[in-house]
Amino acid sequence: MIEADLMSNDLHFMRMAIEQAQYAGAAGEVPVGAVVVKDGVVLGVGCNAPIRTHDPSAHAEIVALRAAAAALGNYRLDGCDLYVTLEPCAMCAGAMLHARIRRVVFGAMDPKTGAAGSVINVFANNDLNHHARAEGGVLASSCASLLHDFFAQKRAEKARLAYPLREDALRTPDRCFDGVPDYPWAPHYVNDLPILGGLRMHYLDEGLSGSNRTILCLHGYPTWSFLFRKMVPSLVAAGYRVIAPDLVGFGKSDKPKKPEFHTMAFHRDSLVALIQSMGLYDVVIVGQGEGSELAKALEQAVPGRIGGVVALQPQQKNRSPGVPNRPPDAGAVVAEQVPHLSEAERFAYQAPFVDAGYCAALRALHPGSKTAWPKASHLDTTHSATALTAATLAQVGDFLPEAGDEVAQKLLAHIQA
Repeated sequence: MIEADLMSNDLHFMRMAIEQAQYAGAAGEVPVGAVVVKDGVVLGVGCNAPIRTHDPSAHAEIVALRAAAAALGNYRLDGCDLYVTLEPCAMCAGAMLHARIRRVVFGAMDPKTGAAGSVINVFANNDLNHHARAEGGVLASSCASLLHDFFAQKRAEKARLAYPLREDALRTPDRCFDGVPDYPWAPHYVNDLPILGGLRMHYLDEGLSGSNRTILCLHGYPTWSFLFRKMVPSLVAAGYRVIAPDLVGFGKSDKPKKPEFHTMAFHRDSLVALIQSMGLYDVVIVGQGEGSELAKALEQAVPGRIGGVVALQPQQKNRSPGVPNRPPDAGAVVAEQVPHLSEAERFAYQAPFVDAGYCAALRALHPGSKTAWPKASHLDTTHSATALTAATLAQVGDFLPEAGDEVAQKLLAHIQA
């Protein structure tokens, strides 16, 4: 019964500490909170405050110890217990021993500075003249979640400041991509190319940067680099560097609000700038849909850097024309052509387009739109250009890369021939 009461008390006072941690987080401090208790009575509470008080010692535990000492009128806190949401550091652990704290109860472990067992264990040092019992793991998940969410928000804010958003553009929040399957790669961004005018362009960059040949994968309407997720591992395994940008207006790239922004000339020039800034040569461009048109334009724009163009020419299927002035569901468009598409994959194609405001590129490149790019009736073959067709590969219509490794192996056979 005594143990049950003790656990009940621990949960109660740890929740009070969590409330203090939330106050700290709301003030921009690392969310850690502490409570000092004696005989079931709260003597002092504290939350992290080193930033706003300009005091490096103002950790939650120290603030709570000071409040408890003031309440008792004594710097000795004999018989007191301290509850804190994060494993104490060496400074706080030392202060607790000096204050004669009887018992320390903490929530989440701190693998970097924890002084109750994670890095060192001050409380287990028998050479010290006072000892306190330290127990961890009480509401650990709740305590750790506060810290995880706080630092995730800080990282997102840092990224936002590093790549400020233009007033005439939108940026899909990172959380919208949380459920995207089979897309484990780290994002890369660029916004300092003059043609971008401060817009942030996202791209994948996988494989060895020192590879002799780079494969540049260009998507078209209404997809993004997710389209190439099944091909990237095979191409990297074959020893190639693979770069797959999201055209501005698609995927994780910024999305200008006006459809008129999305001309072929702009997208061609932005890709030229990307190729030149990355110092790429002997580039094989693999294009799907509008990406094929861009591939051919790039071969003419920077011929000395392009080693080949492969257009993934679809075996056309009947496709619903949709309504040009109304943004389509990108996932539904792909699903019309790829019957085996899962719900998660369909969600992934639609993920970048949060609402109608994010869909200017979809409206601009819609096949029925006046701003849709003109399509060549056939591949404009040159000495380096080849075509892979759905007829020779798989029945996946416009979205040939969904065939995955089958397309990759055919592509490798062309490149290596």
